[in-house]
Amino acid sequence: MTARSSDGNRDIPEATVARLPVYLRALVALTDQGISVCSSEELATAAGVNSAKLRKDLSYLGSYGTRGVGYDVDYLRYQIAREIGGTQDWPVVIVGIGNLGHALANFSGFRSRGFRVVGLLDADPAMAEASVAGIPVRPFADLPAIAAEHGVAIGVIAVPAVAAQSVADAMVDAGISSILNFAPIVLNVPEGVDVRKVDLSIELQILAYHEQRKAVQAL
Repeated sequence: MTARSSDGNRDIPEATVARLPVYLRALVALTDQGISVCSSEELATAAGVNSAKLRKDLSYLGSYGTRGVGYDVDYLRYQIAREIGGTQDWPVVIVGIGNLGHALANFSGFRSRGFRVVGLLDADPAMAEASVAGIPVRPFADLPAIAAEHGVAIGVIAVPAVAAQSVADAMVDAGISSILNFAPIVLNVPEGVDVRKVDLSIELQILAYHEQRKAVQAL
């Protein structure tokens, strides 16, 4: 799969798109260390990839490095942030304010990365008077109004699997075209709606597989 670049002139592989936030995080860390110029090898090490892959990925964005000098950290940081929409203000709604929803609502990294939580919604009437991170929890039925008021394009699903599809349907009906799904279920959405799935149990199982391999090799 490929995605269009921000200027619409280049096709960027999805695997590269997935690594751009990793590069951005590494560049932020380099900035925090007071580093203004870095080589591809230094940036690759900070991002945990090999330098050839990094140079290939960045070539899809344009030519931002100087041979023999390296990359201007602040400039490359801005270019990658611009490419992945980090220089914009993206309104986000979170549906499902249980333990996971609470944690997401309190995540300080949203604001620093260009995301603004404009709505917390839950179907439980007992949550009606609650407030999380200074944001009041509103009834799930208010989703269309909140989406329309703030122009929401990104929705986060943090509900149990049994309710996830109906929440996704409501998000699509409200005009939300990108969904981050934490429920352990595959969502059915129309063409043009992007879904990213975060399944913590699968990630743990992958780690368990590697641990098992290490144990076998140690015998």
